[in-house]
Amino acid sequence: MDAADLRLFSAVARTRGIGKAALELNTVQSNVTMRLKALEDRLGTALFERTNRGVVLTAAGQRLLPYAERVAHLLDDARRAVDDEGFPAGPLVIGSLETTAALRLSPFLARFAKSHPAVDLSLKTGTSCELVGQVLDRTLDGAFVCGPVDHVDLRATPICSEELVLLTAPDVSNFEVLLSASDFRIVVLRAGCSYRLILEAFLARRGIVGVRVTEFGMIETIISCVGAGLGVTLLPKALIGSVWQANRVAVHALPNQEGWVETVFVQHRDAYATSALRAFLDMARPALTRMQAAE
Repeated sequence: MDAADLRLFSAVARTRGIGKAALELNTVQSNVTMRLKALEDRLGTALFERTNRGVVLTAAGQRLLPYAERVAHLLDDARRAVDDEGFPAGPLVIGSLETTAALRLSPFLARFAKSHPAVDLSLKTGTSCELVGQVLDRTLDGAFVCGPVDHVDLRATPICSEELVLLTAPDVSNFEVLLSASDFRIVVLRAGCSYRLILEAFLARRGIVGVRVTEFGMIETIISCVGAGLGVTLLPKALIGSVWQANRVAVHALPNQEGWVETVFVQHRDAYATSALRAFLDMARPALTRMQAAE
């Protein structure tokens, strides 16, 4: 059993199909079938059960998979370490909450790109849950998410604090009255959004559960619908007036410091940190701290 065998096994396990794995590995299906059969023969056990809908891991395959993935990641890191000449260059894929990207990152990213022109920087947005998952599977080099993040495989670096506020239609002067309304509705991003979870917890502490939920995929749409009176949402206070006009919605502070959250940068604890990633973090921490202090 060698690294090539484990890569092929992982591809079949991930795609759940011989044909799909062949496409990913840029080879023919018969080659994948032959090599997989040879691997199973050498190990003396079946790694997959064949079904009409593809393949599923056997118990032995499930035990092998984490080791195969670990080897693949280690080989990728070895290649990145060899290619890293000690100065920031090459691909760098960073994840961010959409709000953090809009509020904090745009000016900083422009400065970073100018300072390090050899770095091919990509920014991907998503919910905290999505971004953490992508850091764990190493499709992202790191991500700005809502803290706290407590995972054995992740390192979380505090970046800044944000005050979250309830946003309502402009004519709502008392959100406590609104909370008691029979047709109360929250307007939020999809499941996995940290701000949505905080809002639901805030309501649950007040005995408000099972509320009507309207989901949208873009924060701009949420702001527009909240401003039109569809419901309420929870977002960083700093967005109002800096990104969106203050008269579009009414802003209501949460009591007892319930609205303060920390934005953290998460990266995989075992992944190789390239020179590009280290340079990014060296610039990001002080730049974003100064930006918040100036507000």
